[in-house]
Amino acid sequence: MSDSILFSPMFLEVFGTSLWETIVMVGVSGILGALLGIPLGVYLRLSDRGALLENGVANSITGWIVNAVRSTPFIILLVAIIPLTRLLSGSSIGTAAAIVPLTIAATPFVARLVEVALREVDDGVVEAALAMGASTWQIVWKVLLPEAFPGIVAALTITLVSLTGYSAMAGAIGGGGLGDLGIRYGYQRFLPEVMLAVVIVLIFFVQALQSFGDWAVRRLRHR
Repeated sequence: MSDSILFSPMFLEVFGTSLWETIVMVGVSGILGALLGIPLGVYLRLSDRGALLENGVANSITGWIVNAVRSTPFIILLVAIIPLTRLLSGSSIGTAAAIVPLTIAATPFVARLVEVALREVDDGVVEAALAMGASTWQIVWKVLLPEAFPGIVAALTITLVSLTGYSAMAGAIGGGGLGDLGIRYGYQRFLPEVMLAVVIVLIFFVQALQSFGDWAVRRLRHR
């Protein structure tokens, strides 16, 4: 493929579609991962030793499951949960199908980062809230989460950056997006210029995510 074909309207349309699929995969799985991972991270913190809802057995079991999913290479996870992916999305290939393993990979990642962010909240603030008669859930909503919010935003930024890389790997099994484009055109058709274009776009995409996340964290900490 020459440069004229690389920048042809037809190929640019394919490239634009692939970029949009990547944005959808990362965005939807990031939102779902946050919705599942943040409560899980809160529970891990609350059930820890010396915490408000201390439960050593439940905390250990939950932590083990979280670590097991986190330690599973994403490419293996993609293949291992194909039956679940097909059950939830109706297919094992395509953008919608890729969102399932991406969400499963994101959830424990978010949970651990949120747990770390909550650990950084000063215990004195929690003790003061307890002394004022606040309930556990009031402490969570009015103390822990607001105090840890900048750290949670930073955690979500890291998660979205990681999901971008995972979404490219999803292209290896027909997940769509820029990864699929790079494999089909750049690798299988021996078109290194396509692969280079995919890499450059992914670099700028990740840079934009990281810059926006850093900006949001700075604003929140300033407040």
